[in-house]
Amino acid sequence: MAHSFADITPQIALTPLDGRYRAQTAPLVDHLSEAALNRSRLVVETEWMIHLLDQQVIPGLRTLTDEERALLRAIPEDFGADGIAEHAEIERETVHDVKAIEYYIKRRLAGTTLEPLAEVVHIYCTSEDVNNLSYALMVKGAVEQVWLPALQGVIADLTALAREAAEVPMLSRTHGQPATPTTLGKEIAVFAHRLRRQERRIAADEYLGKINGATGTYAAHAVSVPGADWQQVSRSFVEHLGLTWNPLTTQIESHDWQAEVYADIARAGRILHNLATDVWTYISLGYFRQRLSAQGGTGSSTMPHKVNPIRFENAEANLEISGALLDSLASTLVTSRLQRDLTDSTTQRNIGPAIGHSLLAIANLRKGLAGLDVDAEAMAADLEGNWEVLGEAVQSVMRTLGVQGHEGLDNPYERLKDLTRGHRVDGAGMREFITSLGLPEAEQERLLALSPATYVGEAARLVAHLEDERA
Repeated sequence: MAHSFADITPQIALTPLDGRYRAQTAPLVDHLSEAALNRSRLVVETEWMIHLLDQQVIPGLRTLTDEERALLRAIPEDFGADGIAEHAEIERETVHDVKAIEYYIKRRLAGTTLEPLAEVVHIYCTSEDVNNLSYALMVKGAVEQVWLPALQGVIADLTALAREAAEVPMLSRTHGQPATPTTLGKEIAVFAHRLRRQERRIAADEYLGKINGATGTYAAHAVSVPGADWQQVSRSFVEHLGLTWNPLTTQIESHDWQAEVYADIARAGRILHNLATDVWTYISLGYFRQRLSAQGGTGSSTMPHKVNPIRFENAEANLEISGALLDSLASTLVTSRLQRDLTDSTTQRNIGPAIGHSLLAIANLRKGLAGLDVDAEAMAADLEGNWEVLGEAVQSVMRTLGVQGHEGLDNPYERLKDLTRGHRVDGAGMREFITSLGLPEAEQERLLALSPATYVGEAARLVAHLEDERA
């Protein structure tokens, strides 16, 4: 009988993010794992205790000493393998993860000067008060400290490539067909520009939080300490955590901010997906050469000549998975039945995989881009084989002269269509057509000097707009 992998120690990962791709996604473990959730809960609980006592919200209770504040703040800082195991042991008894956090903290206050104040831990809180703030801290940390820097890295890579290839002419393709030439740098700059807009948007996203009781009314707070300004206490605490205060909630914080963040990350992912498919296509056209040393290992199991664009294909797949998960998070988290249901509890535990697949995709994109060399000669050959793309230039000059009153230039579009549509036109054929038009000398010379490689308009200069976005 085959071995059961479920019984092997250490445990075998079920998902590739914690198995095959662990190295690329490991930075998210500090922010979006179950252990990170419990550490964030410890932060919220201990900071709430400090806040209530230092603000003297509860009459008759003293403020804390510096040593006592340090003791409380050391609890989440020291939460490691032993603490994770201890919390799990407590949770097996409580069958409630947040209550287990409360007991975990109280254990650490036993025998200290804070033991008489132990009941302040979790006072005036419902579990969701702790959870919503914990998730906000976790997602904020993951996005700002891990995911955004990764996105900024790929933007920097694209910006450098755009500048390097700003003047390298390239045949465009619209609807997959040869079209007005551009430069490789300009096309790459488009992606850098698109992603930079999303970067700024995501960097400006808000992370909301609340701490207002079982149904968002401060009922337990007001009946216990009627003289306190509980809304101000709540607001100042949420802002102390570096979050934006939400004044109107049910038992749960409404999660609208999460939907906004995930939608923004998903949109950036779709732009990255577009980048992956375009670069894959440029590789297939020969515009990029891949260095095997940069892509790694064997190109093909049976065809030794191949270097497969696996980094871009891997990125595509991971961005599709990430986008689907992020869309699901964004669409479901904004709904909770009446004042509370628990569907969000399960849903939010999948934030890590959603952002993890995106982070993995970015890592593959960056590695793939780093292994590319621009093949200007291949692009030049493609341009030389498609002189018919100058049809647009010729008919545009004819139109301009026609509207200025020059005769003999009727039906310019139709005449160029007859010349170029469905026909291959070489340089000699295009120049022969131009000289047959009877154009004024200046216009004729300008068109005769044109080639597909030089018909790129202001493409190279457009790359400079990336400089405008540096601030």
